[in-house]
Amino acid sequence: MKAADILGKIPPFLKNKYLLTGLAFVIWLAFFDRNNLVSQLKSHKVLNDLNTEKKFYIDQAQQDSAALHELTTDTASMERYAREKYMMKRDSEDIYIIVREAKKPK
Repeated sequence: MKAADILGKIPPFLKNKYLLTGLAFVIWLAFFDRNNLVSQLKSHKVLNDLNTEKKFYIDQAQQDSAALHELTTDTASMERYAREKYMMKRDSEDIYIIVREAKKPK
């Protein structure tokens, strides 16, 4: 087989040096570059996860802010919180703490 026969079988668009150079450049960017396609997809996933966490923490901060405002302005809610969280009581009350035992495995 001669070189002319081999070159005759190659389609003309594969002989275009600009197309081949552009194709090599795109392949280099997609797979071998520092910012390749795989790392871009991973970064996009991490960004979505961080945005989800950000939304959660913003919502949590708003809920905590509302609870703090309620505790500082309403004495009944402050008293309820102190009784539940810190086992505080009035002088005329008794507190009973009920502890449930864990079930024993059979």
